[in-house]
Amino acid sequence: MFSKKTTTGAATQIDSLIGKGTKFEGNVFFSGGLRVDGEIHGKVIGETSPATLVLSEHGVVNGHVEVTYLVANGSINGPVRATEFLELQPKGRIEGNVEYGMIEIQQGAVIEGSLLRLVPESTDKRDKTKKAEKPDEAPVA
Repeated sequence: MFSKKTTTGAATQIDSLIGKGTKFEGNVFFSGGLRVDGEIHGKVIGETSPATLVLSEHGVVNGHVEVTYLVANGSINGPVRATEFLELQPKGRIEGNVEYGMIEIQQGAVIEGSLLRLVPESTDKRDKTKKAEKPDEAPVA
């Protein structure tokens, strides 16, 4: 009757873990799934697609995040780019601009920055350069 929704294409397996109490300084490049319960000071970049970052309520990232899928219940201090899907859970907090394909923001979550929806590549040959919508502009039909 009630089922947990899954995002098609997201990495369902966690390949790497940065545990609670661990502080990492430097850029993190990963493939597959990464769970962060600790603290990262640097960029977090998913090198393959899909690349899924799961940030627990104890997790903190101080730097740029660029992944395919992001599930965040912790804090990110820096810009975020989730090309397919971003889920911001109740204790999630982002201080920085956010680019996303699809987004789900649960009650209690906070974003301090602008939101920019990424537009999929157009099949129309005349509109190949448009990658994102400006927040104040509506899409042209």
